Amino acid sequence: MRAVTRDEGAARDAFLEALGERVRTLRARRGLTRKGLSQAAGVSERHLASLEQGVGNASILILREVAHALSCPLPELLGDETAVSPEWLLLRDLLRNRSVAELQRARLVLAPLFGAAPEAVAARLRRIALIGLRGGGKSTLGARLAAQLDVPFMEINREIERIAGGSVSGIYDLYGAGAYHRYEQRVLEEIIRDHEDVVIATPGSIVSEASTFSLLLSHCYTVWIQASPEEHMARVVAQGDLRPMGGNVDHTEAMEDLRRILAGREAFYGKADLRVDTTGLDVDQAFDRLRSSIDRARAGLTVADGAADASRRRKVDPVVDMQYSA
Repeated sequence: MRAVTRDEGAARDAFLEALGERVRTLRARRGLTRKGLSQAAGVSERHLASLEQGVGNASILILREVAHALSCPLPELLGDETAVSPEWLLLRDLLRNRSVAELQRARLVLAPLFGAAPEAVAARLRRIALIGLRGGGKSTLGARLAAQLDVPFMEINREIERIAGGSVSGIYDLYGAGAYHRYEQRVLEEIIRDHEDVVIATPGSIVSEASTFSLLLSHCYTVWIQASPEEHMARVVAQGDLRPMGGNVDHTEAMEDLRRILAGREAFYGKADLRVDTTGLDVDQAFDRLRSSIDRARAGLTVADGAADASRRRKVDPVVDMQYSA
């Protein structure tokens, strides 16, 4: 077993102390004595006392019973930030059990209040961002699309390596996933700031960071480049990228991992403005499908703008209004 460093031990102690404080606070909020909580949770009073004092390393099952007795979700007991203030709690309760459509409507209403409103579709269509798992063809298709549109093509991972002066794998190994995602957001912010017209190939994991993905959705026209899990795997392995195998020689296990990743990200990828499925297509066919989809989106926007202009004319020009009403 790996030895725990002094910093890790201090962090663990701080976590246990904060956990104990939350248990005491929640118990007080519910008006329960320690004995009452002990009986409701089916946990010994001595064990509960150790937990509240920050010296008891309770099992997850005990914490689950304590949370149930306190009528709070387990994440709240563990330090979920949506439980740190009454306003957070009220917002959380307001949004709890809402449908996906209702949550989306709430997000779009709140976004302008905090300076996070999305740009108009016309502006976003000038920045096209390709999202999806590795092996979908984002880099290949993105480069061809940028060349045809005569705009810059930028790969976020290549820009991260340029800024960091090292490989993506090196960043992960030396500094961890947190550092990589900070670079990821910085690069995206710079691309949005510096380029009104651009095609961007994003890392598959960009949807894992809510703030970065929200930035992407607000300022770029996103296209999910899809493929079957089998094609994703075959393409990246054919390119010499063995990361999907994760060190596993068992191809079946690697495929299960890939399917699990896709399942975990699918709802986020589904937020894209467009979906382009490249399963069973060669590069030329996949590009034709992507380009025609983009062209239809732009043509649809032009038609919509024309209809909006006509609507405005009807409201302000009585002669035109008479012609239309006839």
